Amino acid sequence: MTAALYGIGVCKGVGIGPAYVLNGDELNIPEIRIDEDEIDAEIERFENAIELARQDLDEIRRRVPSRSPLDLSSFIDTHLLMLADDALVKVPAETIRSRRCNAEWALKLQRDALIQIFRQMEDPYLRTRIDDVNYVVQQVQRILLNHPGHFGETIDLPLKGHIVVADDLSPAEIILLQHRGISALVTEFGGSTSHTAIMARSIGVPAVVGASHLRRFVLDQELVIVDADRGLIILTPTEQITAYYRCRQHEQAVRRDALARLKGRPTVSGDQQAITLLANIEVPEDVAAVRQVAAEGVGLFRTEYLYMNRETPPDEEEQYEAFRSVVECIGGPVTIRTLDVGGDKKAAFLSAGSGRIANPALGLRAVRLCLREQSLFRPQLRAILRASVHGDVRLMLPMISTVDEVIQVRQLVEELKAELRRDGLGFDENISVGGMVETPAAALCAPMLLRYLDFLSLGTNDLIQYTIATDRMDESVNYLYDPLHPAVLRLIQLTIEAGYQAGKAVSLCGEMAGDARFTFLLLAMGLREFSVHPGQFLEVKSRIADCHIAGIQDRFLAAIASGDPRRIRETVDDFNQSVND
Repeated sequence: MTAALYGIGVCKGVGIGPAYVLNGDELNIPEIRIDEDEIDAEIERFENAIELARQDLDEIRRRVPSRSPLDLSSFIDTHLLMLADDALVKVPAETIRSRRCNAEWALKLQRDALIQIFRQMEDPYLRTRIDDVNYVVQQVQRILLNHPGHFGETIDLPLKGHIVVADDLSPAEIILLQHRGISALVTEFGGSTSHTAIMARSIGVPAVVGASHLRRFVLDQELVIVDADRGLIILTPTEQITAYYRCRQHEQAVRRDALARLKGRPTVSGDQQAITLLANIEVPEDVAAVRQVAAEGVGLFRTEYLYMNRETPPDEEEQYEAFRSVVECIGGPVTIRTLDVGGDKKAAFLSAGSGRIANPALGLRAVRLCLREQSLFRPQLRAILRASVHGDVRLMLPMISTVDEVIQVRQLVEELKAELRRDGLGFDENISVGGMVETPAAALCAPMLLRYLDFLSLGTNDLIQYTIATDRMDESVNYLYDPLHPAVLRLIQLTIEAGYQAGKAVSLCGEMAGDARFTFLLLAMGLREFSVHPGQFLEVKSRIADCHIAGIQDRFLAAIASGDPRRIRETVDDFNQSVND
């Protein structure tokens, strides 16, 4: 009998094939009291399991095909670092000794403590560290319990054309499965910002996550259809349903070929208005994806990865080398955002001595933190300045809320330029300095900010949350998170208008820029520079090419001016439907 279940579609496309259900059953972790004379042997058993987990990761690295996405190595390196971190090595060993408990239980206690810390964090990217902790701990637990994992189960299986169904998967496992030619993957856990979602988008495999309890209903080798566009999983489909989705697959293949032909072409609207389309990157390895879609440059290079999973901050030289490697590989501009941590977005070396913050989203973070902790800020600014000699580098400040912050940074940049001249180190004397508009205050003060800044970039993820006072990761209120809220659109409009008045560029680098549903709307509002994830680049480029801006502007602007959310949404939907028909 045909049945349908739902999850969260995280990589568009349709997959059809027999199911392969990975066991991955939840581990039962017992608490066992051990005798005093058994403690040393138990600690040794735990340390041996850690070492075997390291060896397994090395084996995964060895088996990953050379043509895999380069960012996979950063995931594996993160897991290896965790297996060398005191939090997962020394603390459980101390727990074994102090509580006289078995290694499995000691590791579970530490895992629960770490997860609690990460769950309190606001930033969705940092919340995905939960996935890393879970994966690493689970691998060690499986070794301790002599329980096989996904890697051992799938490493030599012929899975071409199969739909893989699992509780969850690590980034390395996803890559290995993709190179076995799987048709799609579905997991019971995970969200839109989980590692499973990120890697599925990276390798282009149709994927649905968060399909709770799916393995209770799907049988091994039964025919399954995954409609990742709708987050839909169809079990035992009829011939008619299967035929429909075969047609969908063909249409999508034709669409992918059409998008591929856009690579390297100028980004222009249907009425020949030039648009700047850039890419967002998280780590230097993302450069490969940027080049693959022939992006004109990088509109947002996040630098937080340099500060995560370590006890001390990176020095100037390490940061300079990281920035230089990206700048030299990108033919166009590279916009480097300065450090955006603090509040609840903790790097390990920032957490010492800091108490619990009642409102971390409103606390000491981003540029506020950097101006307070100049021992962090100065080396990073010097590194960015030095990298600017290798190409078109732009420096961007996160979470600006006052003009005074900009003035302070400008003064600091001039001091550092003078230092570099004395040190005989080169840099771009005319490096552009911009700021991110992520708060209503910044949007409303955009004309004043642009007296001191060379450009602005709209960070709509935070701007929407701060404007509507809602956390999109909080299931109790995230229904309020709405990019089309009239107040949000008005703030975006004010910022774009301020840029036009000042004759300076305004870009948009938040998720809204990469969502093709909003491309027509943003173009009608006057936006002429987008920065998107490489996986969304060609879809947005195609939508820009379909848009005759002059012909849609009046209707969109009238809808926004009405302040009627329903009218705004209907206008957006109407134009999107006209393109899809």
